[in-house]
Amino acid sequence: MISQQTIQQIQSRIDIIEIIGSFIKLKKRGTNYLGLCPFHNEKTPSFTVSPAKELYKCFGCGRSGNAISFLMESEKYSYVEALRWLAAKYNVDIEETAVSPEVKEQQQVAESLHIINGFAQKHFTKNLFDTEEGVTVALSYLKHRGFRQDIIEKFQLGYGLENRNDLSAVALANQFNPDLLVKSGLLVMRNDELTDNYRGRIIFPIHNNSGKVIGFGARIIRNNDRAPKYINTPENELYVKSKILYGTYFARQAIDKNDECLLVEGYTDVVSLHQAGVENVVASGGTSLTVDQLRIVKKYTNNLTIVYDGDSAGVKAALRGMDLALEEGLNVKLVLIPGNEDPDSYVNKVGATAFTQFVKENKKDFILFQLSVALKDAGDDTQRKSEVVNQIAETISRINKAEDFTKQQDYIRQCSQLLRIDENGLNTLVNKFIRERVGKNESRFASGREAPPDVLTDLQQDDNFNLLFRDEMHERAVVRALVEFGLKEWDENRTVADYLMEEMVDEDLFDNKQLLKVMHTYRAWYDAGMAPTSKTFLYTEDQQLSTLVVSIMEFPYELSEKWKTEFEMRVPTRDEVYREEVLATMNYLKLRKIKRLIDQNQEDLGKPHTSEEQLMLIQTHQHLKMMERELIRQAGTVILP
Repeated sequence: MISQQTIQQIQSRIDIIEIIGSFIKLKKRGTNYLGLCPFHNEKTPSFTVSPAKELYKCFGCGRSGNAISFLMESEKYSYVEALRWLAAKYNVDIEETAVSPEVKEQQQVAESLHIINGFAQKHFTKNLFDTEEGVTVALSYLKHRGFRQDIIEKFQLGYGLENRNDLSAVALANQFNPDLLVKSGLLVMRNDELTDNYRGRIIFPIHNNSGKVIGFGARIIRNNDRAPKYINTPENELYVKSKILYGTYFARQAIDKNDECLLVEGYTDVVSLHQAGVENVVASGGTSLTVDQLRIVKKYTNNLTIVYDGDSAGVKAALRGMDLALEEGLNVKLVLIPGNEDPDSYVNKVGATAFTQFVKENKKDFILFQLSVALKDAGDDTQRKSEVVNQIAETISRINKAEDFTKQQDYIRQCSQLLRIDENGLNTLVNKFIRERVGKNESRFASGREAPPDVLTDLQQDDNFNLLFRDEMHERAVVRALVEFGLKEWDENRTVADYLMEEMVDEDLFDNKQLLKVMHTYRAWYDAGMAPTSKTFLYTEDQQLSTLVVSIMEFPYELSEKWKTEFEMRVPTRDEVYREEVLATMNYLKLRKIKRLIDQNQEDLGKPHTSEEQLMLIQTHQHLKMMERELIRQAGTVILP
């Protein structure tokens, strides 16, 4: 892990305008900066950056955050990757916290493999462009396939010479570790001699999210019935096939912007589509999709469109792993390329515009397509038809998100019609599969630490949802006041933080436990002698906490010059009236609590009681109303319905 001291050094050097300005064009507007949002398509700038608060916010799509979260959103870096990017930019030496010898060794191996792969990629690219064999054999092959030089350079394609010692001789001369060269898959040990593994092959480097080469795919050029068409890097500390989608590094921003990921089989499909301008595309390598690969897609979008060959092998490949996609909440569509074409040949044949239009017009629903294929295979076999019913019911049961209930019911209706069976019967079968799955997971909910997935939907349908939402706004206002003004003076003996924490003894005032977590975190830092500010939260490693604090902070507004020049009126800033804001937010929270107690008391009054109990309830009501009137008087207005 990166040490806290290093993280603080990085944070102290961050210039949010410089960082975001290196990705999008920003124009100064008053004290803030304005630009076109990189997260959604817009023609009128609504993306605002505040250097004073070190925050950005798009008033079009609602995205907001700090410099680190911008890198995580824009470049899809992890928190640690974003810190390393910033450290490299500001020349900060990274100090790692103490780790076990095993972990340290693993990190060293991974770093060595990165260096070896980077060296090999440059060597293969040099072979392609600067050797006679590379130019006449490999480059001519790629040009014949229609690949332009700029796209070849973009994907860093290369070539492995036929010479069995081409790479090995250079790598050993540069004193790379022989064991690591074998582990990387670049060399193999044959007859007690290290020889090149990717001879006579086009090399496709495979990149991680930050653009580093983690492995290779190598395609043979000459016909050889005994040799496999593709060779891939063996699994090691960097390369885990089940966690990789080829082309993600080049596609991530386009997927995010288009809110759709196109999934193809091969490396050349990805490269050809990028060359045609279709950049939101990645490749699976033709294997069944894994949960980790699907979660890569879900980082960028919920919409997955599979574009595969139309032959039977392509259809079967497209259907593998799709149940997992449904469980991950992805909206899965399927497009089959006509004839004997694949995405590579088809886009070269019809062009980018026609290809995009074809995909748009020929998307098939995955579940309905799966059912039609299964029914066709089953024919008139009653037993196989029964198996199809069970299979499709089990597939539909995997649509388990509460917000997808309507979609699930629509699938049950359509599938029952195609199967020519009773809709209620299929619904019962789907529910049976759901119950079985819930039964396996019920222990997760037994402790009360995790809520069933339909809680939010039930809440949104509740008549009191708007009231609950307004209550949360009060809670957010209190937390905002604590984070922004906590270190300011409240009176001669106390800070604002002291005052708010004294008033917040009753934690039942807060319904949102995540907001309460912010309060607890602030209190822990404050009690430990720290001086927490909004920036302390912005750059904390707990990204969930950081995102929450960013969402509740006020984004700075600017007053028109007319207030000064025409109206001759000075408007006080929030920093000047912070005591009034703190007091008002705290009063709102107290009034809400009192209102709830009054409602509860009135409900109790409607029940049978002894005369003594009735009198006590009436006195309680009067006392609560007095407290309510006093708080309203302090606020100077009636603030409750």
